[in-house]
Amino acid sequence: MNQYYLYILASRRYGTLYTGVTSDIVKRVYEHKEKILEGFSKEYDVIRLVYYEIHNDVTEAIIREKRIKRWHRDWKISLIEKDNPDWIDLYPLIT
Repeated sequence: MNQYYLYILASRRYGTLYTGVTSDIVKRVYEHKEKILEGFSKEYDVIRLVYYEIHNDVTEAIIREKRIKRWHRDWKISLIEKDNPDWIDLYPLIT
């Protein structure tokens, strides 16, 4: 069964946030960290994995991503701090 990941990256604690979806979270976060991908995360140095969810259905993951992108910033911060109050980079935990 395939797994899909909704993830949130941050530039720093309470910094710039980026929300995305991927089927390979280790590879995707690595690409952000190494600035391989052009765009928002490279421009704003958004490379710290601070939150992720696992979904078994790609459509479900994309719907969740779109919802979270429309959220107020305070709601996103609450979501992150519920499981990661210190905003630690979770990337070492998933590799």
